[in-house]
Amino acid sequence: MKTPMQELIDQMWEIAKYGDSYEVAPCIEAAESMLEKEKERMCGFAEYTRKCGFLSDQRGLMTTEELYDQTFNTKEK
Repeated sequence: MKTPMQELIDQMWEIAKYGDSYEVAPCIEAAESMLEKEKERMCGFAEYTRKCGFLSDQRGLMTTEELYDQTFNTKEK
């Protein structure tokens, strides 16, 4: 599974293949620079929901960051 930001970056790379990539490159770089911020926000929300008792840790003793990496396949790149 990919995050919406990862999907957007993939779409921009597809667009870059068929046009002038130098026009799209700054947008792709900007989007890629937001990936870590996206991860921080998503993990922060997950931690908040865990603390509030909305999520049970059914996958073992993983940290929220490990669960994020596993869910969104961040090690594929």
